[in-house]
This record gives sequence, structure tokens and C-alpha cells, in this order.
Amino acid sequence: MSTWYPVIKWLHIVSSTVLFGTGAGIAFFFLRAHRTQNVAIIAAVSREVVLADMVFTASAVVLQPATGIALAVTVGYPLSSPWLVLSMLLYGLVGCCWVPVVWRDLAMEAAAKGSALPAEYRRYYRWWFGLGWPAFVGVLVIFYLMVAKPRM
Repeated sequence: MSTWYPVIKWLHIVSSTVLFGTGAGIAFFFLRAHRTQNVAIIAAVSREVVLADMVFTASAVVLQPATGIALAVTVGYPLSSPWLVLSMLLYGLVGCCWVPVVWRDLAMEAAAKGSALPAEYRRYYRWWFGLGWPAFVGVLVIFYLMVAKPRM
């Protein structure tokens, strides 16, 4: 086994924790802000959510597949292993749920104008909320697959 294995494994575990933790934290704080219906609060929280997404989520999104593939190759798991293929497919699905909800900041625009939230914001919010559930469950299943490596 490579002497790099512990470092790669550590990076994989930390980046998965950052990905999951940031996602859960962002969801919690944005949901709480949305429930206030206060445009200024929603705008301020969404600005921080977008920053957290760019700093933490984006870096973890890159590290996860890179370190995961490196671990599989180092340990000798074929990349065609069913649990690994399913993990990668779910990772792609989770990404597909994340990309559409990264929208321009309608709340900040409304706050700057001193206007109410536009109808478009509410539509995007419903998409964000709805797509968050399969993404959340998908990440939990990926964690299970990483730990259990079930024979399929």
C-alpha cells in the first residue's frame, strides 16, 4: 500500500465531512432565514451561503472524486465494483441536484431596491428545497456504501 494512503484517506474523510456539514449547515441557516420572510435577512444569509458554497462545497466537490478514485486504486478495488459505481452515480445525481439551485441572488437584488421578494425567488426556493432532499439522502447512501462496501 502507498505511503500516501493515510493522507489520501484523511483528505477523503475530511472533504466528505466538509461537503456534508456545509450542505446541512447551509440548508439549516437558509431555511431559517427564508422563514422570516424578511428580505434583508434572507439577502444577508444568502450572501454567506453562496460564499460558503464557493469556499467549502466547491473544494470538497473536487477533492471527493479525486481522493475516492485514488483510494480505490491504491487499495486495489476495481473501479467497476458495484458499490463504487453506485457511489459515483449517486455523486453525479447529488451534483445534478446542487447545480440548478445555485442561482443569482434575487434576495440581494430585492433588498438593494427595497422591494419585496419576486415570484421568481419563491419558485427557485421550492426547487432548492425539493432538490435538497434527494441530495441529502444520496449523500447518506454514499456514506453507507463507502463504509460497508456491500457485495451487490
